[in-house]
Amino acid sequence: LTASQAERLAPSYKALGDPVRLRLLSLIASHEGGEVCVCDLTDAFDLTAPTISHHLKVLKEIGLVTAERRGTWVYYQACPAALDLLSTVLSVPQEAGV
Repeated sequence: LTASQAERLAPSYKALGDPVRLRLLSLIASHEGGEVCVCDLTDAFDLTAPTISHHLKVLKEIGLVTAERRGTWVYYQACPAALDLLSTVLSVPQEAGV
């Protein structure tokens, strides 16, 4: 990992340092069909809708999720490329024969 890569990735890891955002990303990424309505996310937390919206905004601004408005609801999808990059940094290749 180069210094510039670390500078670019650090904000994503910082955003995921919050337990609510980490859970939100997990719920979005694992949701059947690859997308989830914000109405389904708010029920999973004991938080107000504006608080959930704030956390989703942070995830969106950092590029971990995308959002699409459909009528009065917003649907979220995880960004596979961003998640792949984050997981690649954390993966450790196993040595042959171990």
